Amino acid sequence: MKITVYGKQMAVRESLKEAIAKKLSKFDRFFGEDAEAQVTCRVRKGDKILEITIPYEGTTYRAEQEGETFLTALDRAVDALDGQIRKNKTRLEKRVRSGAFVTASFEDDDEYVEEGKFELRVKKIPLRPMFTEDAILQMNLLDHSFFVFTDAETGKTEVVYKRKDGGYGILVPEG
Repeated sequence: MKITVYGKQMAVRESLKEAIAKKLSKFDRFFGEDAEAQVTCRVRKGDKILEITIPYEGTTYRAEQEGETFLTALDRAVDALDGQIRKNKTRLEKRVRSGAFVTASFEDDDEYVEEGKFELRVKKIPLRPMFTEDAILQMNLLDHSFFVFTDAETGKTEVVYKRKDGGYGILVPEG
């Protein structure tokens, strides 16, 4: 697996890059040699934050964790990715073969826009037709609370989201 390590407003030490490569090597058995992992390291209010994104065969795997050190955050992120893969293994095997997911690398698409008193983070994502179940699975893999997609049956843009009660909801436009 090819690993690219970014530091947002910081330089990443070589020892951390080596630790990341060693920890992510455990996923070589799941991902092929053509997989590319993007790891972003940043510091926010003293906390070390590490984000791992792996787009592979149309599915995006993502984990973001924070800790007192980058190594702690790395351990947590690797555990989170491993848990995602184990939890969704059967669904993933079925869906990855059918190519139902969006391939997206969000790292280079970020823009920051000042609008009034708010700083907005703008992400551009491709909208491809998928079924609601696929959208929910992709949302869970990205560890987001919502996911925008185009419904494969209706062709409308819809949003699935996690409810506070642990269930899921869907926003469907009228008209």
